[in-house]
Amino acid sequence: MSEEAQAAFLEELLAEKILFATGVPGVVGRSATFESIVDGFDGLVKKFAKQDRAEIMRFPPVVTRTNFEKSDYLRSFPQLMGSIHTFVGNERDHMDLLKTFEAGEDWSKKLTKTDVVLCPAACYPVYPTLKGIIPDEGRIIDVISYCFRHEPSPDPARMQLFRMHENVCIGKPEKVQAFRDSWLERGLSMFRSVGLEPHSDLANDPFFGRAGKMLAVNQRDQNLKFEILHPITSVEKPTAIASFNYHQDHFGHLFGIHFEDGSDAHTACVGFGLERITLALLKKHGLDTKKWPAEIRKTLDLD
Repeated sequence: MSEEAQAAFLEELLAEKILFATGVPGVVGRSATFESIVDGFDGLVKKFAKQDRAEIMRFPPVVTRTNFEKSDYLRSFPQLMGSIHTFVGNERDHMDLLKTFEAGEDWSKKLTKTDVVLCPAACYPVYPTLKGIIPDEGRIIDVISYCFRHEPSPDPARMQLFRMHENVCIGKPEKVQAFRDSWLERGLSMFRSVGLEPHSDLANDPFFGRAGKMLAVNQRDQNLKFEILHPITSVEKPTAIASFNYHQDHFGHLFGIHFEDGSDAHTACVGFGLERITLALLKKHGLDTKKWPAEIRKTLDLD
């Protein structure tokens, strides 16, 4: 039933030209209506984050291959990554490429990897920039980026390319955990202010393989990841629209982020999936934003 509901909602979004199909599952165009909601909620995140006085960082939706490999993403989530390749040959190689293409064969085998990989999470480009000593009071970073995860699906809420607005805290363990926990409460309040009915729950990342199952269990046992869930197309299987992750000293250790005493910094990130939140709002209030409740239109600056 959930898959039928997902397909029906997607068809409705396409029929009303809220989204535009490309022929590839999970890769869609967005309309002015869709983008106005994204912008409105993104502005709301900024209002709720104002008290943190975060530093702003903006990156293109790629990470360097070197930093990607250092991050351990390849070990944990190989099924989700996207590596960028291009043609680097000479004229003869180009003729060979065209010959392969015109024969209907796999021309991608003629390509060479580049120095960049598609960004899997908005916070990933941040950590390498922080290498070295950070102050004892820590740092808070505001970052937004398109992210890529290779999980093609007919579910409109499971896009392969989507935007995450994240706030990242780097500091002592107690500060980082307090930051994560305070944002969990802020996030619930924020969603309720726009008429959604969320709840939070323990979660784990989709680690790959048998070893990944143990990582997932450990993540849950240590309360390292929470999600805010909201029913978009299924009450029984609600969709995660925000996540709250405590990485302990994982990124601090990998990227050499430490305090003056030499101890590794701990990190946490809070992430809001702007496309999923927009879909949740459209499902809840209808596809015509002009008919949404006046107070919600005002909160999202849609007037």
